[in-house]
Amino acid sequence: MLPLPAVLLLCTVMLSQPHASGSEENISSPVLREVRFHSVDYQNFLHWKTQSHPDGNQKYFVQYKVYGEKHWTIARHCQGITQLYCDLSQQTSDPWERYYARVQAEVSGHQSSWVLSPRFNPHWETSVSPPAMRLNVREGAVVVRLKPPKSPYRRRRGSWISMKKLQKLTYRVYLTHSSSIQDVFELDGHVTLLVIEHLQAKTTYCLQAESHLSRLGRTGDRGPQSCVTTP
Repeated sequence: MLPLPAVLLLCTVMLSQPHASGSEENISSPVLREVRFHSVDYQNFLHWKTQSHPDGNQKYFVQYKVYGEKHWTIARHCQGITQLYCDLSQQTSDPWERYYARVQAEVSGHQSSWVLSPRFNPHWETSVSPPAMRLNVREGAVVVRLKPPKSPYRRRRGSWISMKKLQKLTYRVYLTHSSSIQDVFELDGHVTLLVIEHLQAKTTYCLQAESHLSRLGRTGDRGPQSCVTTP
């Protein structure tokens, strides 16, 4: 049996030593927030934000499921990734279905809790990109040719399916001169040609186009500005 002074010394040494498991608990798990879908032309990306971590080696794991299902499906292409997004377009390809997704973060072997996205329906929540625009100029006129945006879906033969096949589209073309809007032209989504006539000679005109989802009342961003000078 150890004498009393020796016992006291041993207890003091044990209390002064750091506890291994306690030091591991001091490593904070990453905190995830704002997990939500962003969809343009049915390109359905799950995005999230997180606090930065000193180690800088966060990894993320994504799962998804259809509303009403009990079990989650692993998004195999988004396991152990480092970017703050995951392309789930193919996994959420039914535009009328409702989906959920969730994300878990890991750093230094510590996992965060799963963070759930709001319920997502591609048809009602997708936005639309502007049509591609090609300009030709002639005396007193500009010819505008529009090409609708395409979806991520393909036909059986491999060709891309246009957004106008999936949603009712209209276009707006903005004609500007001297930095002020001169005219706004509205076209049905099936119209791809616009001829703007009676323009001044030797004058620079700039044009932009945007797409509009008629049934949803949602307008996408305007496309880049293109300028031409009449002869």
